[in-house]
Amino acid sequence: MVRYLITFSYDGSGFNGYQKQSGKRTIQDELEKALKKINNDKDVDVFASGRTDKGVHALNQKAHFDLDITITDEKLKMALNSNLPDDIYVKEIERKDSDFNARYKVEAKEYIYKINIGEYNPLERNYIYQYNKKLDIVEMERALKYLEGEHNFKSFTLSTDDCDNYVRTISQTNLTRDLKNPNLITITFLGNGFLRHMIRTMIGTLIQVGEGKKKAEEIIDIIKKEDRRSAGPTCNPEGLYLKNVFY
Repeated sequence: MVRYLITFSYDGSGFNGYQKQSGKRTIQDELEKALKKINNDKDVDVFASGRTDKGVHALNQKAHFDLDITITDEKLKMALNSNLPDDIYVKEIERKDSDFNARYKVEAKEYIYKINIGEYNPLERNYIYQYNKKLDIVEMERALKYLEGEHNFKSFTLSTDDCDNYVRTISQTNLTRDLKNPNLITITFLGNGFLRHMIRTMIGTLIQVGEGKKKAEEIIDIIKKEDRRSAGPTCNPEGLYLKNVFY
């Protein structure tokens, strides 16, 4: 039995999220179906660094699984990609110790969120949030810095989620504008973990700051209140990408 860690990317627009769901197309299900073919028709459980929601993309998602067949890393990569649909691609394969866990060994994750503040682009509608109005970028940058550090992020997750611990650390944030297309904004979050809908709700709140509906300093009070009603709306999934997972 060999434990493998894969790095893979996917276009989330054609999936109902990462996690397996009965009767719905998911990334986990496609991976496990491909691996079952490779593993002499024996079921293979795939454990990812975390799940992504419907419509969310990944550039470098990570997952582990065990195989009891003999196969080289290169042949496994080729076999996986030949059995996977075109919207999932395995980029790298590593062998790991049997106690390695792709979820519980994570030290940090990096996400990016893309926003178009220019004219609507139908070709990018599944990959960049089409906000299509001007925003106060300077104020958004100021607000973004208040999200850095160790905080209770209960205000930024689903009110229906019952979580044991809402404390997370965001070690770094960044807001950049594309040099070739200044209407394309990319917001980056690097942290030790993120709650469900947390990034998309932070983005929704930042957009309210950019609209002038909230002041940058209000982020401090929103965090303190620990109340989902105090934050902005949960933004659309299509602009969100899992960029990197660090172990």
